[in-house]
Formats: sequence, C-alpha cells, structure tokens
Amino acid sequence: MIQCEQNSTATPLFSIVIPVYNDWLPLEQCLQSLGGQKNAPTFEVIVVDDGSTEIASEEIRTSAYCYPLTLIRQPHRGIPSARNRGIRTSKGTVLLFADADCRLGINCLAALNSTIAHSPQHDCFQLRLVGNSSSLVGRAEDLRLTTFQSLMLQPDARIRYLNTAGFAIRRARLGIETDVFDPVALRAEDTLLLANLMQVGELPLFVPDAVVEHAIPLSLMGCLRKDIRSVYLERRAYDIIASKGVKIRVTHRERLRLLWSMWKAAGQDSIGRSAWFVLVVRQAFQRVISFGYQCLRLGFAGNV
Repeated sequence: MIQCEQNSTATPLFSIVIPVYNDWLPLEQCLQSLGGQKNAPTFEVIVVDDGSTEIASEEIRTSAYCYPLTLIRQPHRGIPSARNRGIRTSKGTVLLFADADCRLGINCLAALNSTIAHSPQHDCFQLRLVGNSSSLVGRAEDLRLTTFQSLMLQPDARIRYLNTAGFAIRRARLGIETDVFDPVALRAEDTLLLANLMQVGELPLFVPDAVVEHAIPLSLMGCLRKDIRSVYLERRAYDIIASKGVKIRVTHRERLRLLWSMWKAAGQDSIGRSAWFVLVVRQAFQRVISFGYQCLRLGFAGNV
C-alpha cells in the first residue's frame, strides 16, 4: 500500500468526486493514482455508486486508503445525479471531478493546486486529458484529446472545452443549494455546464501540467455500441443548449480542421495512421446515428 499523510480532521482543500456504475476495477487504479500523488494538498475522495449491479471490492468498501474516502450508494439515476450527490456530501474548498476510468499523473494535484493559488481571478479549471496509448482505441483517444484541446485553447490560456474526466471548480463559484449538473441531461452534462459558463462569459482556465490519463477498456466494436447509446442520451443536453442560444458545437469547417490536424499529428507510422482512421470511423458513425435519430424525431413529430 502506498504511504501518504492526510489529516482527516482538517477541512480538505480538494474534494474529488467520482461517479461509478459497475466500474470497480478501473476505479481501483484511479484510487491508487490518487494515493501516489506527490506534494499534493489535502484532499478527500467521494465515490458515488449510481446503483451498480456489481459489488465493490473489499479494498474500496473498507476504505483502506491513505486519504479520507467516502463511498455513497444511491439508486440508479444517472451520472449527473451521482455527481450532484457527491457535491452535497463534499467539504473541500475546490471540487475536482474525475471518472472511474481515469488515472491522475503523479504531480497532477500539486500542479492544479499551484495554478489555482496563482489564479485568484479564475474559478474553473480544465485539466489536460491524454489517452492511454497501449491499445489502438486508446491511441485514437489520445490523438483526439491532444488535438482537440490544442485547437480549443484560447490566446488567454482559457479553453472552450470542459470534460468532467478532469475538471475543477471553486466551491464559492457554485450555488450548492441547486444542482450543478442537470439530472435531465444523462449524457453531455459537462458540455451543458460549459454552455452555462459561456452564457455568463466564463471559460475554464487550462492547466497543462495537471495531467489526467483517460483509459478506454473497450474494443472498437464496444466503443461503437456505446456511441449509439451516448448519441441518443446526449440529445436532451443539446436541446437545452440550443434553447439557450449558445454556440457549443464545432462547425463543419472546424471539424475538417480538426481531422486535418489529427492526420498531421498521427505521424508517418502505421499505428498513428490506423488510430486516425479509428477516429474517422467513430466520428462518421456518430454523425450517421445522430442524423438517424433526428429523422426519426421529425418523422414522429410529423405524424402527431
């Protein structure tokens, strides 16, 4: 067991909220990465079990970690609801959101702490996300994340991007008496939160030294099956965003620019180019599924 020191009686600086739905094995690796942090500020971890059908491991259930860990179980209501539940339980000055399949770099919390301390004018912070390149799907994810974050980065170091796989916000910025994440938006709830921030002229500050690795344990076919469900569930979030009049989606020109940038970033090796083709397949598949759902909705509306 990794050794570290935490004062469990003091109010932690960070509250790290992680929703889980049957993701116990990747969660163990995520929690281990938190235990290995160097020069980290005080933090607590709140894991919200969103009605999993599988039982957490004994190590997680007995909280055998070197930092305060709270495990909360609720009926299956969706990830946004789980995150809201974690927020209400948290005590930290800064809320940090992560996913069960993420691993924080060894200096992640220290780098985030330094940026927050030196940026009193900012309330929201987007950590740098990378993919696990040990598989072709992971290499594609790394290519997507790296290129997208680079192109969405603004000249003032803020970023037109928000991903709760690694996102932090000061507690003082939140209205804790209300839900931070819309429980109706079962997917793309982080994009909806970004739209809410953009509506008031705010964007997250990008923290390039705070690295979070997002691992994808699925095969390409598994990813495509997940994409079908995700595209369907994301519709509600994008409907709400459209009603706000906030431009959040990339344009066709931006999408082509992204694909070209990803092609150049893929390099000359066959694995990099194969990863690019995986990206193109997934994005094309998502667009087709989205168009199909839209046609079904229009057809249903026309028959009513």
